[in-house]
Amino acid sequence: MRTASPILVAAILALGLPVMVSAQSWSDQPVDPAKDHPQVPVAYDEDGRYYTDDDIPTYNVDEDGTVDWLTFSGFRRYHSECHVCHGPDGEGSTYAPKIKNSAVHMDYYDFVSVVVNGRANGNSVMPHFGDNANVMCYLDDIYVYLKARGMDAVPRGRPAKKQAKSDVIAETENACMG
Repeated sequence: MRTASPILVAAILALGLPVMVSAQSWSDQPVDPAKDHPQVPVAYDEDGRYYTDDDIPTYNVDEDGTVDWLTFSGFRRYHSECHVCHGPDGEGSTYAPKIKNSAVHMDYYDFVSVVVNGRANGNSVMPHFGDNANVMCYLDDIYVYLKARGMDAVPRGRPAKKQAKSDVIAETENACMG
């Protein structure tokens, strides 16, 4: 079963359905991939997209370091839209927190809600991106990339090897971007 597309999730959230987002700072929580969060196994894949048992998008990194297309695309999209505030590779900056840990600690739907709707927490303000196609059309890609970074499944920097973009991913991208 597939998860809802980012556009569908944005529409649901725009209807005002409540999504619980804890005030706790997920970015401040350390991540120990070996102990606290062992790699979530890929339960299945559909046309170049990988999912967990509970139908949440996830990353796939081969033993030779080849990343799935969404992880590679997420790297590109993160660095075009998110790194200005959250720093290169999700490592944080003096302006905004380390977001790679947030992608590990947050529920997928909470992550989507924060990106779509934004959030204010004290002096920290995350603007909404629900009307930004460069984010919304690639929201799963960004999530998967940050999750892979938070789990240390991919190192800092541009992934050296990537799987090819599937025809279905290309069609979905073209339809979303218009």
